[in-house]
Amino acid sequence: MFTSWGVETTEKFTPERLHEILEELEDTGSYGIILRAKGIVENADGSWIHFDYVPGEENIRAGAAGVTGRVCVIGSKLKEDSIRALFGV
Repeated sequence: MFTSWGVETTEKFTPERLHEILEELEDTGSYGIILRAKGIVENADGSWIHFDYVPGEENIRAGAAGVTGRVCVIGSKLKEDSIRALFGV
């Protein structure tokens, strides 16, 4: 069975940090079986970053501004506390 975890956040990220986070999601022992992650978050420079992730593939790009950051992770046996800590929220 699949579940989803989502959060709104005011945390700021850099594209490099998002890349590190998305790579870390490959660790099924720490985070569960992640099938997809997506979101829009504020960049450290004030612009906005959109991202999409499926195992083995990520897409991080500049995008339109949001009101607040949002992150959604979809998978199985999600370890929500670990995912929350990874994103710093």
